[in-house]
Amino acid sequence: QILYLKPPWTLVNLLKCYKKHWMAVFGYVVPRSLLSSVECLFKHLSTDKPFDSSTVRILLQESKKLLHAFSSRSDYSGVLPQAYTVVTKLCETLGQVRGAPGEQDLSEDIMVLSENAACEKMEATTPNLQNSEEKELHPSFHRAQENRHQEVWSVLEGVWNTMNLYSIEIFQKLDPSAVTVAAKSSFEEAFLGLQKLLAAVKDIREGISR
Repeated sequence: QILYLKPPWTLVNLLKCYKKHWMAVFGYVVPRSLLSSVECLFKHLSTDKPFDSSTVRILLQESKKLLHAFSSRSDYSGVLPQAYTVVTKLCETLGQVRGAPGEQDLSEDIMVLSENAACEKMEATTPNLQNSEEKELHPSFHRAQENRHQEVWSVLEGVWNTMNLYSIEIFQKLDPSAVTVAAKSSFEEAFLGLQKLLAAVKDIREGISR
């Protein structure tokens, strides 16, 4: 009833609504720190400038973060898992294109990685660099490391959220009253749940093989 922009929406209008109502609405559903993901998407998708592959990869990762976060609330009638699957396929396709033999990719992140390799080689052969030069080299290296950690975390989080969504669907099909609220588990509960899941999967495999 109280909305910054009325429908029908464009994608940019939706992102504006997210930003406007983030603290009062969405920040109570997902971590408030994810506002940075919304702002990143808005910044790039509200312009007419063409994207390089580096920007596309960042936008896909930020989109996956939002989908992961909202999956703890609902699967939105199956739309959310479908969207996550599409975004994941786009990420995989982008990775295949970037990794194709003979493909010349001059995107910014590849250039940064090349700079990192050159910097590491220089540090190995020239240990007596000036402090000011070292300060210029290290930030780009740390950024590359942080990006790698985010990619690993994104994959693990994607596996967990996908398992969680499918589990909820299965239990709802078996017994609709068994699942009332899709509560977000703690890390300890998730770990214990995975141990039980591994044991159950092992029993199922043994049963199938018999």
